[in-house]
Parts: sequence; C-alpha cells; structure tokens
Amino acid sequence: MAKYIGLLVIAALPVLAQDTGISAERIREHTRFLASDLLEGRGTGTRGGEIAAEYMATQLALAGAKPAGENGTYYQSVPLVGIETQAGATLGAAVWGKALDFRWGDDFVGVSQTQRPDTRFEGEAVFVGHGITAPEFQWDDYKGLDVTGKVLIMFTNEPPSTDPKFFDGRALTYYGRWVYKYEEALRRGAKACIIIHTTPTASYPWEVVRNSWGREAPFVKLEAGAKALSLQGWITREAGEKFLALAGRNLDDLLKASERADFRPIELGIQVRGHLPTKIRPLATRNVAAMIPGSDPKLKDEYIIYSAHWDHLGIGTPVGGDAIYNGAIDNATGCGILLELARIWGSLPRKPKRSVLFLSVTAEEGGLRGSEYYAAHPLVPLAKTAVDLNYDALYPWGRAANVVITGAERTNIYPLAQQIAKRLDLGIALDAQPEAGHYFRSDHFPLAHAGIPAFSIGHATEFLGKPAGFGEQAYQEYNSRHYHQPSDEFQNDWDFTALQQAAEYGFLLGQDIANRDKLPDWRPGDAFHR
Repeated sequence: MAKYIGLLVIAALPVLAQDTGISAERIREHTRFLASDLLEGRGTGTRGGEIAAEYMATQLALAGAKPAGENGTYYQSVPLVGIETQAGATLGAAVWGKALDFRWGDDFVGVSQTQRPDTRFEGEAVFVGHGITAPEFQWDDYKGLDVTGKVLIMFTNEPPSTDPKFFDGRALTYYGRWVYKYEEALRRGAKACIIIHTTPTASYPWEVVRNSWGREAPFVKLEAGAKALSLQGWITREAGEKFLALAGRNLDDLLKASERADFRPIELGIQVRGHLPTKIRPLATRNVAAMIPGSDPKLKDEYIIYSAHWDHLGIGTPVGGDAIYNGAIDNATGCGILLELARIWGSLPRKPKRSVLFLSVTAEEGGLRGSEYYAAHPLVPLAKTAVDLNYDALYPWGRAANVVITGAERTNIYPLAQQIAKRLDLGIALDAQPEAGHYFRSDHFPLAHAGIPAFSIGHATEFLGKPAGFGEQAYQEYNSRHYHQPSDEFQNDWDFTALQQAAEYGFLLGQDIANRDKLPDWRPGDAFHR
C-alpha cells in the first residue's frame, strides 16, 4: 500500500521548476489531488482518509521533513469511536394529550454520547435560553435551577452585544459555541440537550447541521462510568416552533427573552422521549507530523507549528446525484499551503534557530478531535512550543488585498504580525463575520486552550481588481451554497494567488518567530495566558 501511494503521489503532481519561491501552482495541484473523487471526501476512518494521510506524509518526506510521529513514523494514532445514529431514530414530545413526532434528518439530528448501540430516554423539557453561565459577564441562564435528569432546550450563540466588555462585542465567545452548550448541560446533570437551529444564531443553514450530524461522527472513547448525554442534538426552527407551541410559547418571543440578563429558565411541562439506535465502531485514524530541525543548539528544542486538517466529510447524503463531499476549499486548500511551506522551509540553505513541526490533523469536522488529542498528547512539549499558525479553508479567488488573523491581537507577537503584513502590502482585516465564532471552530483553538499562542491565517475579505464588496458576496455564496456540500469541488478557473500570499505571510511570520530570543505569549490577562 505504501509503495502504491508513493507512485500515486508522484503521478499526481506535474514536474515543476525547482525554485526557492512559494508557488501558487504547487498549492493548486496539491488542492486538486486532495479534492479529487479518488479520495472520496477524505472521511475520517475511511479509505479516502487514509490515502489523504499517506499523501500528506509522503509529500512532507519529499520536502525533507523528518518523521515526528510515534515510533519513528510520520503518524500519531488518534483512538476514536465512530458513532452513527441510524435512520430509525425517533424523537417525540407530548403534553396534555397533544403529541408531536419529529422526522430524522428533516426535523432533527444528533447523537447519543452514551456510546451504546441502543439508547432510550425520557424527560421533562426545560427551556434555558442560550444555556450560558458566564460569571465574568454577570450572566446566568440557569438561575440556580436544578436540571438533573431534564431535557434542556436552548438556542445556540449568545446574547447580542456591541460592547467589547460584554461577551466581547460582536465576536462570538466560547459560550456561544454548541460545544459549550453540551458541555454545560452535562456538567449540570441533564439527560439530553437539544439546540433549536436558526440560521442567524448558528451562522449557517440547516443543511450544514444535517450534513455534519446526520452521519458517522468521531468521539473520544468514553471512560468506564463516565457521565454522558443520552442525546446531544439539533432541531430545525420549524420543529422548534411546533415544539414550543405545545407549551403555548412562541419561538421569537423566547429568543427575545433569552437576550435579557433577567431571563429565567422555563419548565415547559413537555415530556420528551427519544430512541437512538446507533452503529458504533472503533475508528482508526491518524494525525500526520513531520519536523525540520532548527540551527541553534539550544533553541532547536523549541518549535513553531504549522497546522491544517486533512479530513472532510467523506461520502454522505447525495445532493443532485453527488454523494462525495470533496472539501476542496475546506480544507484541501490549507493542506496545499502546509505542504508548500514544508517544501520552502526544507529548501532553506540555513535553517532558522528554532525547529518547525508540520502537523496535519484528523477529525476536525467531527469537532476538532485530532487537534484536541494532540493538545492532550503533544509530540513536542507544550512549554517549548512557540506558536501554532493554522490554515483552514482559504479562498482561491484572485490576489488578496488583506489577511485575517483573528486571535493574533491577543498575543505579544501582534506588532510583528502587523510589520510582516505591511512588508507584503497586505492589510489586516477584522473578521467580517465575528458573530460566527470562527476562532473557536478550527484546529488552532485546542492548542490555544492549552496555552500556546495560536491562530489561523485566514482567507482574504477583499481581492484586488474585484469590485467593492466582492469578498463578502463570494463568502456568503460559498457559505450558503457550498460549505459542507458536495459542491465544494475543485474548479479549474480558480486563481490561487491569495493562497500563495497567505503562505508567504505565514512563512515570514514563522521564520521571524523562530529567530526571536524569547518564546511568544498571550498578552497579560488573556484567558489563555500561560
């Protein structure tokens, strides 16, 4: 198999001229191959995913990077469990002789955390607003109510704000992420947690939720005796309206009420019952890791990390007859940049002082599982990791006018980041959709949570030669029509100049950090400060 993949890799790329400059064409060809139907959407624990991991490892080896994984390999095994709720799953609600039954996929999706082949539950529904307890913002949606054994109903996101001192203004905090909602529900002893989806509160349409949750999802294996939600799920807005109407409540009224600090949880008097038949299997998957040693005898034991996830959604529900979710932009583009950075770093006649680790992680689409596992089981010490510069879903739509580096301003390397942007004639743009919480949705976040200064070098918001507003319009079209859809496919007319620029930016920033006297850090007082 390894020999076959090696031949496949060689055949997949054209012979390109040897040079020391970052090549848009090389990034393009890596993206083309990784997004091809041959890889079947690069699903975690699938044949296509294994090909993607082999491809990443082979290309890193060809770039001159050394194995940095387990037992002298390019791989770090990530032990997961694949959980797939079966189509026969049911969810119902009843009150005073009135009952509703919701349809799997059309009305609701979700998984049982119990990791059992058959889970049944029943409990009383309690509406808890956004499901947030945030003492630093004087906010508590639970108001001391004991929700042990209850089925919690809530909205995703968080109270709207334009005040940077209150839930960070427009920018979504971790409290607004669905991950936090389920974590808090479990901490409080709830039996199940159901989020009512609306496109404005989630920042993406129902199809994204259905395509992500209506398939096998990777989870870390549950420890014996550990608590688990019987259901962590979503229902559509329409289903949510019908559900709340059983209690004589209106969805828009409750959403408005949940945005007030004096909101109190509402016991709805609705009995919720669910049955989740589940297919469970051990999921064999791997992070890919390679390193290039630094030149300084002491500082070479410290590392710069470049990261990008190799996985996507694999084969799923057909849309227009196409069942392969290729993930061209998300995230074959980031992988192409990672491989080109390895090539250019390997070609340097004199290496920077610190070493560099190229980390391509698995299971991002299942909830950042690969990067979470790395943060808990690092291949190089966290205390000796300078920074993680992550690449995830960059737009090949021409020459960029700017770069988005949300999170960099929280670190003491932000002045350096500004200087490099100026050298490259790039503006630094604010996140155009801060309410979408992009900072918490990519693989730098688990490393940031572990104390490492970490952020993504993101897509441009404006492109030179394009009309004003083109970037926002193109983003909205991609997000609504192609994100997590089979139509996220490689296009021959894509212009990879912006990706070349993003790679150049990350290369120069990483090189300068690698030669600094001191390790970077978060600004004093930041939540991630180590």
